[in-house]
Amino acid sequence: MAIKKQAEKVKFTKALIEGLPLPEEGQVLLWDSDLRGFGIRLTRTTKTYILQARVNNKDRKNRRVSIGRHDLMTLSDARKRARAILADMLRGIDPSPEKNKALTLRDFTDRYMLDRDLKKNSVRDIEKHLKSSFSDWTNKPVTEITRGMVDRRFDKLSQKSHAQANLAFRLLRGILNYASAERTANDEPLIPENPVKVLSEKKKWHRIEPRSGRIPLEKIGLAWALIQKERHAPQQTAVSRTLADLAGFLLLTGARWTEAAALTWDRLNLDEGWWHLPDPKNRHAVTFPLPSQIVEILTDRPRTSRFVFPGYDGTKHINDGRAVMKKISSAAGVKLSAHDLRRTFRSVAGECGIEFFKCKLLLNHRLAGDVTIHSYTETSDLRYLSKEIQRVADWVVSQGRAEKTGNVVPFRRAE
Repeated sequence: MAIKKQAEKVKFTKALIEGLPLPEEGQVLLWDSDLRGFGIRLTRTTKTYILQARVNNKDRKNRRVSIGRHDLMTLSDARKRARAILADMLRGIDPSPEKNKALTLRDFTDRYMLDRDLKKNSVRDIEKHLKSSFSDWTNKPVTEITRGMVDRRFDKLSQKSHAQANLAFRLLRGILNYASAERTANDEPLIPENPVKVLSEKKKWHRIEPRSGRIPLEKIGLAWALIQKERHAPQQTAVSRTLADLAGFLLLTGARWTEAAALTWDRLNLDEGWWHLPDPKNRHAVTFPLPSQIVEILTDRPRTSRFVFPGYDGTKHINDGRAVMKKISSAAGVKLSAHDLRRTFRSVAGECGIEFFKCKLLLNHRLAGDVTIHSYTETSDLRYLSKEIQRVADWVVSQGRAEKTGNVVPFRRAE
């Protein structure tokens, strides 16, 4: 593209930026027609994304900020960063390097969450710890957060919960790493060293044993019989029936609570027996097969909400499964969480002789370590594993049937 020496406005695209010629001397400014103030500066050797705007729309002088070189960041990332800086400027924050030292933990947390494509749960955790674990640090400049402060606060939080102390400071470490990418007026890192590093140097991170709760195999019949009893209880409420149906869904599919609870009818096909997850934990959309028993349960559910498992008023999905899990725990003789039903699915799959990698696929875990499986296995449409998931469901239901009739037989691994 031939461009003039004076500033022009054009629609920025990756192809356009790649094709821009560098001037033989001086500089050329080009402005994006879609995002006001977002541009690129061309010199003899570089293409640099820039932003030009006024602080709080009141400053008479435009501030021009360098966002990053084109060879070091994508157009999409540069545009996202420009929006974050614009949001700061509208709040009265001067983006000039000499002003960075005044930016607070709250400022950088907002930028961090805007720049990162975070899941809702991650945003919730960050906000939770900012308001509780670091409430008195929120309006403190990040440059004033010291190793000693980190050391003492970690000890304090650890008195309440080792797991929450670890989580709080892992989140803080990420935000401060993000802040360290900023530069001072002397082009030095805003934070020369992340103060959270002191926890590694002192070996203070807590070792948290992985949770391993599950329904014992010999009690799965009791658990399934309890779920069925709850589903058909004569004086049940709509919510108690929903919780029982959801518990059955979790046990026979191995789905995560948050992903199953938020399931909507438009992501289900009961005629063909599958459900779709557009944005799971690992960010890879996937379609799962449904066993016939779950198809039957869902076919029988009322469609009074867009959610398959709605809450009290139907406008949101169910979000608290403690009531039904307390009853299942009582039947199984062990304290269980909703996630323990997912672990139980894994145990049953193993008992049924289902190959480990197929089980990982059905649980939507990442496949790593085996190039053949990782590169040549279909991971986005798992309907070819319908026989495997049906085998798991049949095993669970058979145990429940045997428990109900009193004709319990020893379970044995499928050949």
